[in-house]
Amino acid sequence: MSNPTKQTELTLRGLVLGGVLTLLFTAANAYLGLKVGLTFATSIPAAVISMAVLRHLPGVTVQENNIVQTIASAAGNLACIIFVLPGLVMVGWWQGFPWLTTAGITLTGGVLGVLFSVPLRRALVVESDLPFPEGRAAAEVLVVGSGSRTGEADSALGLRLLAWNSLVSAGFAALAQTRLVLDTAGYWFRVGAGATGIAGNLSFALIGVGHLVGPSVGAAMGLGLVIAWGGLVPLLTAQGVPGADLESWTGAVFRQDVRFFGAGVMGVAAVWTLIRIAAPVLGGIRSAFAARRARGEGRTLALEEQDLPITAVILVALGLLVPIAGLLWGVLAGTPLEGQTLPLVGGALVLILGVGLGVAAVTGYMAGLIGASNSPVSGVGILAVLTSAVILLWLFGRAGDPQGTAALVAYALAVTGIIFGIATIANDNLQDLKTGQLVGATPWKQQVALVIGVVAGSLVIPPVLNLLGSSFGFVGAPGAGPNALAAPQAGLISALAKGVLTGSANWRMLGWGAAAGLVLVVLDEGLGRLRWLRLPPLAVALGIYLPMKLVLLLIAGAVIGTLYNRWARGGADPERAVRLGTLTATGLIVGESLWGVVYALIVYLSGSEAPLALVAEGSGGPALIVGLLLFLGLGAGAYRYTVRNAA
Repeated sequence: MSNPTKQTELTLRGLVLGGVLTLLFTAANAYLGLKVGLTFATSIPAAVISMAVLRHLPGVTVQENNIVQTIASAAGNLACIIFVLPGLVMVGWWQGFPWLTTAGITLTGGVLGVLFSVPLRRALVVESDLPFPEGRAAAEVLVVGSGSRTGEADSALGLRLLAWNSLVSAGFAALAQTRLVLDTAGYWFRVGAGATGIAGNLSFALIGVGHLVGPSVGAAMGLGLVIAWGGLVPLLTAQGVPGADLESWTGAVFRQDVRFFGAGVMGVAAVWTLIRIAAPVLGGIRSAFAARRARGEGRTLALEEQDLPITAVILVALGLLVPIAGLLWGVLAGTPLEGQTLPLVGGALVLILGVGLGVAAVTGYMAGLIGASNSPVSGVGILAVLTSAVILLWLFGRAGDPQGTAALVAYALAVTGIIFGIATIANDNLQDLKTGQLVGATPWKQQVALVIGVVAGSLVIPPVLNLLGSSFGFVGAPGAGPNALAAPQAGLISALAKGVLTGSANWRMLGWGAAAGLVLVVLDEGLGRLRWLRLPPLAVALGIYLPMKLVLLLIAGAVIGTLYNRWARGGADPERAVRLGTLTATGLIVGESLWGVVYALIVYLSGSEAPLALVAEGSGGPALIVGLLLFLGLGAGAYRYTVRNAA
């Protein structure tokens, strides 16, 4: 699509609205990621809200709305840094999240993610046939919502669906905090000499996430659940010492063994992805330098082809190494490693540049293949922390004292945090650039907007993390309470760093997981050749190491989303019906997630771990039955309302 000669694109009102949405979506994604280990793509809800707010103002264009969603989606995805940084609290190195260091790690990694993805745009967005599902969906929302009076009606309907389902989701979550209804149940039982169980958490956010990830990822996570709780947990408990409390017994085996098996699967799957995309990545870099030569020869590039100049990209990326070096020096200052600052920082900078380019390519490709929500940022974090820890071990050996070891672990996590910022933003950036390509946006303006989104998100992440950490705590961290957030990726990544550097890593389960990962890669490739339902190995790994109470509802959401989309595609306007279903699922996620942040503030201000509880804990069966019936009724009502409007 060609741009007009003049169009409204980067505006002050768009930047302000994008900044406000940044605050909301960053907080929501931070809470959701710490609770369930998953985040949601914010492009579509940001686009809907932007059109609803700006449509009555003069001179609004689809490109201006695109800038708003670009800013908000960048910041929302930058919240994925919570997959790494809470690990510094879990290992006892940080007591909270220091603002300057936390924001600095997030900001520098995020800006590098934008810069590293610039030369990839031509290969992965322009010249490839990658579907970019979320990028195309966001473009559809923008085009329809900005193009006609019918579009304006659709925009208002979409905002109404988003608001209504957010209220449903937040309302049920708030009611559960009163304990008048229960939202979690589990049953644990013996299987021969071992044990296993079944557990679920009534969560509309999980239903929404499942709807968005679709049948392939849902089936893969179901396979991971069967492997973990139908195979590994019964087998490994049978080999150990029986416990009187079945829940504690199976839970300990799951945390100490099964999750490391899942990490092995995830590592192999991420490496395989990098191998597959090496050729297109090199082609994209060559195309970026070809565009630079064309500018130098005085040729005019089409507006849609105007990226940030590759020379400026390289210079700014190299310039960012200075503040990164300062941040890493600050991590080492006052520790037993202070005398080795120069080689430690120098090695980390080389690692960030080399591995950062690789992970930007991996996550960008996967965002194009299966969407930003499903991209393997967790696997990238696992590979990055393993690489960092192994290099530190190789260069310096194991520290002779506990303080030195703790400093090495903290340093590995800080370096991984920067690499992880690169991964999450490259993952989001290419998705947004695909949306921009489809609506006729100027690439360099979007890239500037992405940097603005990164800056805004980096400013808000430290206080949000401090609020959640002080209110709930994190599972495995010193002093964590009964309502501690699971933070599964952060726990796993910190455990891997600590295990490698102390020699206590569960290499046996990591090795078996890697072997299983090879089998799953072969299986997935075979299913792809047969054009059957794919089973992405990274999604299988997620099903293995996430707690069952989260995975079960997510699978249920995938089934609901699949059935809804099958119905929608048989209607008179299938694209519109599918889009409304996406907004319904997004509302379910946003409502519960934002309520989680509000509840964290209530806990923080009240000083109580259950400030809204009206009855004692463990009130039993009736509250669970009422909760289940209410959950089913509200969920059915939400989808019935969407179906009626879509039809």
